[in-house]
Amino acid sequence: MRVLLLGAGGYLGRFVADRLLADPAVQLTALGRGDDADVRFDLSTGSPGALTRFLDAVHPGVVINCAGAIRGTASELARHNTVATATLCESLRRSGCRARLVHVGCAAEYGPSQVGSSIAEDAVARPGGPYGVSKLAATELVLGSGLDAIVLRVFSPTGPGTPAGSPLGRLADSLRRAMQHGDSELKLGGLGVQRDFVDVRDVARAVHAATLSAAQGVVNIGTGHAVRLREAAAALARISGYGGTLLELEGPPVPRQQPVADAAGLSSPASPYPDGCGGWQQADVRTARDRLGWRARIGFEESLADIWMEAACRM
Repeated sequence: MRVLLLGAGGYLGRFVADRLLADPAVQLTALGRGDDADVRFDLSTGSPGALTRFLDAVHPGVVINCAGAIRGTASELARHNTVATATLCESLRRSGCRARLVHVGCAAEYGPSQVGSSIAEDAVARPGGPYGVSKLAATELVLGSGLDAIVLRVFSPTGPGTPAGSPLGRLADSLRRAMQHGDSELKLGGLGVQRDFVDVRDVARAVHAATLSAAQGVVNIGTGHAVRLREAAAALARISGYGGTLLELEGPPVPRQQPVADAAGLSSPASPYPDGCGGWQQADVRTARDRLGWRARIGFEESLADIWMEAACRM
């Protein structure tokens, strides 16, 4: 099976590439903006015609789209997430390769949900910020393209390689700094947020399963279990061996001059959830089980241990 992977240099894309390279039945070609790509091409600015000619030359059986941006202005997010996906869909429609499209979406497309609920794929999507809007628009383009396509809505990916700017990455980095400086107390804010954290290696397994499946439409990829950041902070402290005290701050963030680690990425009281998802998100994962034969295997503690291992290497 010849597979074309877009976004192989990104956080999710790297693990998807590793998973596919381990399959002897897969011939993998990476397309992207970075020097590590097999072929250089920027989906956000490239023409559908050029990509169509490449598709016809390579003739992949599956195209996986892990490309995109998670930060930037609204126009930048729209260009890298929405326009890029439009270019890909148009190119696939023009091409004679008839490839299956596996598009990696995001749970931010759903927006806020009721505490205690599990979000199913038929939930009405109401993204709470420009990132979720740009990803939802991309999903709608894929679903309306007429292609053989599946969208994997990934909840909160974590594990090795977790970006330092993510909630768990910030927690690990705050612990590392506290231990380096010998701080006996670590003040943390925003620990009430609850998210469905799924290991990035399990996400890669889900992408691989989607390439082999005939399933179409939207499929949630998560664990089906929300974890409060407060619990994650306590677990990371235990894993790291931090002997100090974790002090949780209530209410809005304190003035900038005070040494506070804002675990949830709180920027102001008016915008407490930068991902636009409110205080709670938990996936209904029955569709992934039934249609892909997939479920998360890697436990949260193992993911946290891998996050801390990388953070400790920077000490």
